[in-house]
Amino acid sequence: MALPGVPVRSGDAGFSKAMDNVTVRQGDSAILRCAVDSRVTRVAWLNRSTILYTGNDKWSIDPRVVLLSNTQSQYSIEIQNVDSYDEGAYTCSVQTDNQPKTSRVHLIVQVPPRITEISSNIAVNEGSNVSLVCMATGKPEPVINWRYLSPKARGFVSEDEYLQIIGITKEQSGQYECSAANDVSAPDVRRVKVTVNYPPYILETLNIGAPLGHQGVLRCDALAVPAAEFKWYKEDKRLSESRRGVKVENSENFSRVTFFNVSEQDYGNYTCVATNGLGQSNASIILFEIFQSTSSPLLQEETTAALTPLKG
Repeated sequence: MALPGVPVRSGDAGFSKAMDNVTVRQGDSAILRCAVDSRVTRVAWLNRSTILYTGNDKWSIDPRVVLLSNTQSQYSIEIQNVDSYDEGAYTCSVQTDNQPKTSRVHLIVQVPPRITEISSNIAVNEGSNVSLVCMATGKPEPVINWRYLSPKARGFVSEDEYLQIIGITKEQSGQYECSAANDVSAPDVRRVKVTVNYPPYILETLNIGAPLGHQGVLRCDALAVPAAEFKWYKEDKRLSESRRGVKVENSENFSRVTFFNVSEQDYGNYTCVATNGLGQSNASIILFEIFQSTSSPLLQEETTAALTPLKG
């Protein structure tokens, strides 16, 4: 690999060679060398038609351009803090035995990748089509990849500026990462959060048995974005949260009803309804009577569950 500021081909630029390339990274310094000998009477460096130096005299007003050496064997200049607009052909003009000769060096400026435009975080409904865009600059032109940051996802899902997701599912919600790379420096990486809204989906429910006069707990778990609102009904009548001896606790993804002292009237069929702006789901749970001593391991387990603090 050629060092920054050193011609890609070995040796200094000579008159008999074709144009040499000097490759540097943006922000580094470029050294342009011209081989001379004792026959040379006058020398100059030019950038296109602009004179940079003639002998020891500086013509350029750019403070970044400095003379490095003016000897019988080499005439070289340095361009500091190189930028992309410095790229191009530079000419070393030499007067030898009244015969003008020139050698040329082509300066190539490599630019690290930089993401200039990327989609904003978005929220969409399940089943929608999603289009994400990521644009970047750099030289060489950066390669852009999209990757879904999920434990289940493997590799890049798109090797393009655009990522199209047709009929997005709730499982595809999360962070999407755009990477722009061109080997000049570390890749530029940005992320976009995609939130997928979907109606509530109640997970499997269990009927619960409880002895008369003991605690009974009904639980309803639901997945939804936005989070679901829970309501409980016994037959057609909504269960009141202020009902004596009954406690209803709701979190983002489940609801729990605790009967502290189960009566005959508490037994029966209950309906859990989970609702958000996209729809609703319901499930039936039966609280039934069991005849078991208070020392029963099963009863102890249910009592412990009823006393467990609510967690989100």
